[in-house]
Amino acid sequence: MSDAIKHECGIAHIRLLKPLEFYKKKYGTAFYGINKMYLIMEKQHNRGQDGAGFASIKLDMRPGERYISRIRSVAQQPIQDIFSQINDRINSVIESYPKITSNISSNKNQIPYLGEVMLGHVRYGTFGKNSVESVHPFLRQNNWMHRNLILAGNFNMTNVRQLFNNLVELGQHPKDYTDTITIMEKIGHFLDYAVYKLYKKLKKEGYNKIECSSIIADRLNIKKILKKASKDWDGGYTMAGMIGHGDSFVFRDPSGIRPAYYYIDDEVVVVASERPVIQTVFNVDFNSVHELPPGSAIISKKSGETKISEIL
Repeated sequence: MSDAIKHECGIAHIRLLKPLEFYKKKYGTAFYGINKMYLIMEKQHNRGQDGAGFASIKLDMRPGERYISRIRSVAQQPIQDIFSQINDRINSVIESYPKITSNISSNKNQIPYLGEVMLGHVRYGTFGKNSVESVHPFLRQNNWMHRNLILAGNFNMTNVRQLFNNLVELGQHPKDYTDTITIMEKIGHFLDYAVYKLYKKLKKEGYNKIECSSIIADRLNIKKILKKASKDWDGGYTMAGMIGHGDSFVFRDPSGIRPAYYYIDDEVVVVASERPVIQTVFNVDFNSVHELPPGSAIISKKSGETKISEIL
């Protein structure tokens, strides 16, 4: 008799919809999003104690300024460990530049992890070694902002060998044989292709290379990318991802095996693996938190526009 399906691993995603100065004025701190991420992850620590990870994206950064930050840990108390390291780095910068706190929005490039798009994960190991390299979020890097992909998930794929072979047939040479790598590279393949197609089209329309960048961010169709990438996925999953320029998504399997819940208001988009966590952390009632329908994704564009889209 096979084992019962369990809901291992936990995800946390926050998309701030206002400028950082808004949260500082209303809540007394520009680190509102980071603080909420800690609470969401801590209240889901029962879902995974083998490791924890956090990543953030800063919107509208200039070339040469760091806009992606990521930290992972397999310490005995991994959530506390990563946020302790985050706080130490932030405090170090503030001590060196005390005036920085008077204008957080214009100086966020100097403050690590202070972004508008955030993704967290607590890991219950079911595939791969229990090392920091196996801890989500995973990062696929590129000098093109739109081709940077950060991925975390709660999933077990039943056809990893088929997915791996599909990548090889596409001409890729995957660096590891794990379900996370195969999923990330499949999404990354169609992300690269979508960016390339948009770029070629915009060049024909007469835009120069610099102009193309912001237009690609606006026109990139995350729904279509997920639909193509997930065509052969077989298993239970909730996938959460962020694209370098600021788009984000959380995508649930069509059978609804892995859980996902969301809350949206005019300040924030929140997704987590458990409904009560969102209720408690954001002090909202049961009916304000919704279950993400099976086979659907909640997709937030860089502009902040957020939709629930059926993928499968």
